Amino acid sequence: MNKHTLSSFLAATAMLFGSAAAQAEETITLKVGHFWPATAMSQKKVLEPWCDKIAAESGNRLKCQIFPGTQLGGTPGQLYQQVADGVADIVWTLPGYTGGRFPSMEVFDLPFLIRDAEGASRAAWEYAQRFGAKEFAAVKPLAFHVHDAGQIHNNTRPIEKPADFRGLKMRAPTRLTNRMLAELGATPVAMPAPQTPEAVSKGVVDGYVLPWEVIPTLKLHELTKYHSEMDPALPALYTTSFIVAMNKARYASLPDDLKKVIDANSGADFSASIGKAWDDSASAARQQAVEHGNRFNTIPADTATEWLALGERLADDWAKEMSAKGLPGEEMLDTARSLVKKYSK
Repeated sequence: MNKHTLSSFLAATAMLFGSAAAQAEETITLKVGHFWPATAMSQKKVLEPWCDKIAAESGNRLKCQIFPGTQLGGTPGQLYQQVADGVADIVWTLPGYTGGRFPSMEVFDLPFLIRDAEGASRAAWEYAQRFGAKEFAAVKPLAFHVHDAGQIHNNTRPIEKPADFRGLKMRAPTRLTNRMLAELGATPVAMPAPQTPEAVSKGVVDGYVLPWEVIPTLKLHELTKYHSEMDPALPALYTTSFIVAMNKARYASLPDDLKKVIDANSGADFSASIGKAWDDSASAARQQAVEHGNRFNTIPADTATEWLALGERLADDWAKEMSAKGLPGEEMLDTARSLVKKYSK
């Protein structure tokens, strides 16, 4: 190799390694979409700390740009497809907003299944690894979780027994929650949570079911008279399953060390931490409704036989429905119940 050729080779090699080094040090900004307001607990207590953590562990090579309130366009029900298509790099949404598309995770929408969101969220992650891989193959799941106990809120009357639902139009988030309300005697109205304040204020619905954290976030305590809670000795009236998902191509494009940062901050522990954030939020959120002068009542455990029987019936019907679709319905239900029991406090 002559001197000129050697010099060219060394220059090219230097450029190659310099380019690789520059690429390795490049800051990668992840577009993170969700449907809550920017002030919501979900952004302030979960997404922002998570983004800060991956930034610190990546030496600030991974950063987030958060788009609350579906600022990337579309509706809450379209968030999953947005991350699958690469419109967003990461989203946080409900599988149940696209009813029937993700049947396996519906089990966590059944009434009277969970006792605390932290344990049930760890259960949801483990369950999804066994039964949800095919359904969520279009994305890279980072977390599966549930919110804390859903409660009953309306402007017509206190709810003390199932018959009190008769004649009420009630908002609910998912297919199974709508079915529960219909069985209780209400007219269910499916809609994402952000649409609820307008629906309540215009009388489109008489009430809604939601966990406490969401109430002040959407200022619903200012629009609601009555809050009916299940006895804490009982499992939650209902809950809803969520997914935090990443675009597969975006993840694949990351250098190996940054993939490790994402992997270290996803999975069972991340899922459980989101559930804990929901558990921890309930008391302060409820207090805002107390301070607003709203009325509260508790449905005692010793009068809940009819409620619990409804939960059992819906669970059995769901398992049969899944079996009719060619899925192992009874196994899925039994597994979810077993995992929830295993991880509950």
